[in-house]
Amino acid sequence: MEGETGEKGSVCGSSEGDVIGEMMEMIENVGSYIGFRKTQRKESLNLVRRMKLLVPLLEELKELGTTAVSGKALERLARLKKALVVSKKLLKTCNYGSKIYLAHECEAVGVRFHAVYDKLNQALDDLPYKDLGISDEVKEQAELMRMQLKRAKRRTETQDIELAMDLMVVFSKTDDRNADTAILERLASKLELHTVADLKAETEAVRKLVKDRKGPSAEASQQIVELLGKFKKLAGMEETNVLDCPISSRNLQRCPSLVIPHEFLCPISLEIMTDPVIVATGQTYERESIQKWLDSDHHTCPKTGQTLAHLSLAPNYALRNLIQQWCEENQFELPKKDIRAGSNGSSIEVKRKVSFLVQNLSSSQPDVQRKAIMKIRMLAKENPDNRILIANWGGIPPLVQLLSYPDSKLQEHTVTALLNLSIDEANKRVIAREGAIPAIIEILQNGTDEARENSAAALFSLSMLDENKVMIRSLNGIPPLVNLLQNGTTRGKKDAATALFNLSLNQTNKSRAIKAGIVPALLHLLEDKNLGMIDEALSILLLLVSHPEGRTEIGRLSFIVTLVEIMKDGTPKNKECATSVLLELGLNNSSFILAALQYGVYDHLVEIMRCGTNRAQRKANCLLQHMYKCEHIPWNFNVGA
Repeated sequence: MEGETGEKGSVCGSSEGDVIGEMMEMIENVGSYIGFRKTQRKESLNLVRRMKLLVPLLEELKELGTTAVSGKALERLARLKKALVVSKKLLKTCNYGSKIYLAHECEAVGVRFHAVYDKLNQALDDLPYKDLGISDEVKEQAELMRMQLKRAKRRTETQDIELAMDLMVVFSKTDDRNADTAILERLASKLELHTVADLKAETEAVRKLVKDRKGPSAEASQQIVELLGKFKKLAGMEETNVLDCPISSRNLQRCPSLVIPHEFLCPISLEIMTDPVIVATGQTYERESIQKWLDSDHHTCPKTGQTLAHLSLAPNYALRNLIQQWCEENQFELPKKDIRAGSNGSSIEVKRKVSFLVQNLSSSQPDVQRKAIMKIRMLAKENPDNRILIANWGGIPPLVQLLSYPDSKLQEHTVTALLNLSIDEANKRVIAREGAIPAIIEILQNGTDEARENSAAALFSLSMLDENKVMIRSLNGIPPLVNLLQNGTTRGKKDAATALFNLSLNQTNKSRAIKAGIVPALLHLLEDKNLGMIDEALSILLLLVSHPEGRTEIGRLSFIVTLVEIMKDGTPKNKECATSVLLELGLNNSSFILAALQYGVYDHLVEIMRCGTNRAQRKANCLLQHMYKCEHIPWNFNVGA
C-alpha cells in the first residue's frame, strides 16, 4: 500500500531496515547492564523490562522481510528508535555514572525517566500497526508496554529522605557534622561505596563526570570530589588526586540551579520553594504555584496525575526549615517575590489589610487586638509574600510585646502567629532581636497545651540559626522543652523532640539537655510503644552518646536493657540505631558491653549480622570484634560477615 507521499520502502533489506536491527541491539545491550546505581536501580530495571516487551514487535517486523510500508511508517519507526536511544543513554548513565552524583541529582534523574516514558509512549502511540502488518497478538503486547509506561509516569518513587539529609549535611560548608563518621558510614553503605573496588570505580566515574562539559557545576563537582575523598579515608585508602587539573568555574554561571538540591525545587515552577505545601497525594509544591493550578479548575496532582481527595494545602514545615538551613549554610538568598498589584488590585488590597491589622495590634481594645492577631496568624500561614508584608509593615515588634499579655488564648494566637512568620529567614532574626525568645519560653512553661506545642515549634524554627541555638540555651529554654518532652501531649512531645534534636547539634547544648533530665525522658519514649516515637528518641540519643555526660546517663542498667530489647524486637531502623548507640557506649567503656551480654545481646547481634540493614550489620560486626578484643567472647564468629 502506498503512503501519502507515494514512497515505498522495505523494513528489511534497505537502509531504513537497519533501524530494526539497531533497536534490537540496543535492547540487548541494556539487558546486559548489571551495575545500576542503588538510587536508580528499581527505575532502571523497570525500564529495561519494559523495553524488552518491544522485542516481539521488532522480531515480527524483521520476519516480514520485504513487506512494503509507507514513508510515514518508516518515519514513525525512526521516532521509536530515537526514543530507545534516549532510553539507552539514561540507562548507561545509571549503570556507569558516579554514584555520588546520581544520588545528589536523584530527583533530576527521576524527571529524565519520566521524559523517556513520554517519548516511548508517544512513539508507540504513533505507530501505524496496520500499515506495518503487525499481528493483533504482538500489538496487544505493545499496548501492554504503553499501559505500563502511563502507570510509571503517574507513579513517583518515594525518596530516601535520610539519604537526602545526609548528603545535605556532608555537602554543608558550616555544619560541624559534615565529617561525622556515623553519617559518612551510613552514606557509604547506602551508596555502596565501602570497598576498595567500589571506590576505584567511583574515582574513574567522577573523573569522567568532571571533565564532561555538560557535567555539574564547579561547586557541585568540588563537593563530589571532597566527599569521595572522605569515603576513601574511611576505607583506609590512600587519598589521591581525582582530577588531572583543578576544577574551573566554567559552569557556575551556566546553570546555578544545579547547586540547589532538587528536592527543594517546586515541580511546577522548577524554582526553589519559599513556602512548600503538601497536597492530598503527599506531593510538595510551592504554595503560589499549586494554588494557581487549583484556581484553574484542576483537581489532580500535577506530578502524579492522581485525583485529589481534597484541595486543602498543609505547610511542609520540615522541608521549609531544611531549605532555610541550606540557604544559610550556602549563603544563598531566597528570592524575595515582588508583590505587585494584579489586574484586580488584589495585592494592593492585601497591603491595605495588613497595614490596618498591624495598626490594630496597638489598639487599646483587647477584642480588636485579638481579632487582628488571629487574622495575621492566618495571613502569615497562607504564603511567603504575606510574611514579608507583615514584617515590612512593622508587625513583629507589637506581636512580641503581646506575648506577655495576661490572656492565655491571646498568647496562644500570638505565639502561633510568630511561628508562622518565623518561616521567613529574615523574620527569624527580627523575632529574636525583638526579644521574643524569653516570652516564648515563658509560654512554653505556663501556656495552654496548644500554646506550649506551638512555642516548642517556634523555638525549633528559630533554632535553625546557630546564634539562636546559643540564645535559647542562655535563656534557659532547654529545661522546659525537656519537661514538655516528658509531660506534654503527644503532639507536644513530638514538637519538643524536634526542637531538642536541633538544639543538641550544639555540643554545649547537649550538656544542658542532659542536666535537664532529657535521658530519662527519652527512656520513657523508648518504653512506651504506643507513642510511636522510638525513632525520634534513638536519633537524639545518637547525638547525646558522643558526650561524656550522655554516655554516663545512657549507660545506666535500665537503658542497656531497653537497648537490648529494641535490638531483639525493634524495626530494622530501630535495631540499627540501638546497635549504633551501644557501640558508642562500648567503645568508651567495656563495662556497658558486659552488662549488655548479661541480657543476651550476643544472640541479637548475630541475628542482625545475618539479616539487619547494611549499616546495622557493620555496627554489629564492630561490636562483636570489640567484644573479642576485650576478651568478653571467644573467637567463634565470622567477623568478616
